[in-house]
Parts: sequence; C-alpha cells; structure tokens
Amino acid sequence: MELLWMEPVMKQMIWGGNRLRTEFGYEIPGENTGECWAISAHPAGDCKVRIRNNREQEGFTELVYLLSELWRDRRELFGGMEGEVFPLLTKIIDAAEDLSIQVHPDNEYAKKHENGALGKTECWYILDCDPGTTIVIGHHARTREELRELVEAGRFSELIREIPVHPGDFFQINPGCVHAIKGGTLLLETQQSSDITYRLYDYGRLQDGKPRELHLEKSMDVITCPAENLLDEEETVQAEEKRRHIRYQAENGSFVEHLTVCPYFTVERIGVKGKLSLEEIREAGSVRFDIFSVIAGEGSLGGIALKKGDHFIVPYGCGEEAFLGEMELIHATP
Repeated sequence: MELLWMEPVMKQMIWGGNRLRTEFGYEIPGENTGECWAISAHPAGDCKVRIRNNREQEGFTELVYLLSELWRDRRELFGGMEGEVFPLLTKIIDAAEDLSIQVHPDNEYAKKHENGALGKTECWYILDCDPGTTIVIGHHARTREELRELVEAGRFSELIREIPVHPGDFFQINPGCVHAIKGGTLLLETQQSSDITYRLYDYGRLQDGKPRELHLEKSMDVITCPAENLLDEEETVQAEEKRRHIRYQAENGSFVEHLTVCPYFTVERIGVKGKLSLEEIREAGSVRFDIFSVIAGEGSLGGIALKKGDHFIVPYGCGEEAFLGEMELIHATP
C-alpha cells in the first residue's frame, strides 16, 4: 500500500506561537509560528510528498515529489479528478494572539479580481483553546449602509458577533462571513486551496514598523449582509450540533462522525478503537482519494506507523487496509 506522506510547510505570523512544536513536535522556524500547511499544493506552500511503500521486505522505499507535481503528472493517484489545481488545503493554526477580523471571497469574485484564483470556503475543528476563549463569526449589521457606517467609524465592537468556543467545536466558514480566530486557540482547518484573505480590521498592529494592509473595499464587496447566521449563541451551538452526527459506529467503539458537507469538501472526525477499516470509513459512492490528519493517539495503517501530527493522502484504489490502534483523525474528501 502506498501513502502520500506530507512534509508540512510552516508559516511565521505576527499572531503565532510555539504550540506547533510543543503539541505536535514539528520543527518550527521561530516562536511566532502560526500556521502549519499540512496538506497543500498551493504555490505559497507546496508540500513535499514522501511515498512510503511497505511492500518491500527491507521496510519501505521513499521517493520525494511536490504535491503539485503529483497532481500534474500522476493524476491516476487522485482517481483522474479534474481541475487545474489540487482542490483542498489542510492547516493547523496556532493563534497565540488574535487574528485580524477578515472575510474571504467566493470563486466568482476571486476569479475576476484575484487573477483567476479560487475563492475560500473553510471549516474549523477546535483542537484546543484557553478557558473563556471566543471566536468572531458573523456580524450585526442589517444593511450594507449600516455595515459601511460601522466599519468607517471603527465601531467593530458593535459590528462583530463573538461566541464562546470549546475543544471539539466545529464551524463552517463560508465566503462572505466576517470571522476571526482569537488568541489561545489551536485548530485544524480544511479549506479550498486559496490564500486570499481580506482584512477588515487589525487592531492597529504594526509589522516591520508599519500597519498591515487592510482591504476595506474588497471586504465591503464580498461581506454577506445581513449575515447568514443571526442566531443567538445557544441557537448557533444547536445548529452546529445538528449538522454533526455519528454516521458509523462499530461494536469496538470506533466511529465516523460527520461534521460537514459543502460543494468543495466533506469533513469527518474518525475515532479508532482497536480497528477501523477504510471500507467502513468511506461512504458508498465514488471517493477518489482520502485526506487524513492524526489529531490524537497513535497506531498504524497498512503496517505504516502513525502518530499525532501525521498528515497523509490515501490514493485512489487503496481500500483493503484498516487503521489499528487508539487514534482520532480528521478525514476530508473533495
């Protein structure tokens, strides 16, 4: 069995910390490392891929490619899926401080205004957070006129909508949704392969002695107004819980929990308690390839050892193997 084994790309950010090292054991470039691009073929962070094959008697052979190269030259590994670019990007984000209040465009706007790039639909699985942490998701403006008035006056405390966040929470962030990850949060993000972010507000922070660029007009263009989600905190939590459900439960306690499905990805949380096969994980249909991130525990797949912080792709056509061990994983398919 072949696994496409990712070598993550680390990104230093003004708001980053060191938990990518302390929690996952990654080598990080500095004490303000904010992002691990764990599975990415984006030009801003193209992962090296080591193909491990355990069929050799001596252990495994290892070949190294860029994920973008495999997507270009070895499309059979991805079931012949169409598209110029590898469609998804998996990140782990360590927010030691607040991220900017921001918004992302959809495909149509990005194609027109960002040189044909993809838009950015994303989702967050909260790995850990400090007690009392909140996130920004949505806003309170009822009209575009009110939105512009609040933004231009800098009245962001009135504009933004904050809700409490806890380990294990999950949120879908669609284009047009005003949002921000707050300090003290560690999360795994699954998103379209895009690096387009429009900053609406950045707390007046300086980077290299200068304020970071804001993108007010583009933000105003793409913000959904009124916001999609005007539910109160309790209703929001109930809505997210309703989205989630245990799709498969094995007698040994292993499970597959559905988290979200949208036009660009399906995301699930996998619990392995002894044994769970790829066949049990996959829904009936034409899954071309699977993306996995180990978020807790350890074990193996097809004789290949796995531990917390590993990220890999199971290529098209591999389906006879099983996970063994005690693990939690995030599973994504395009």
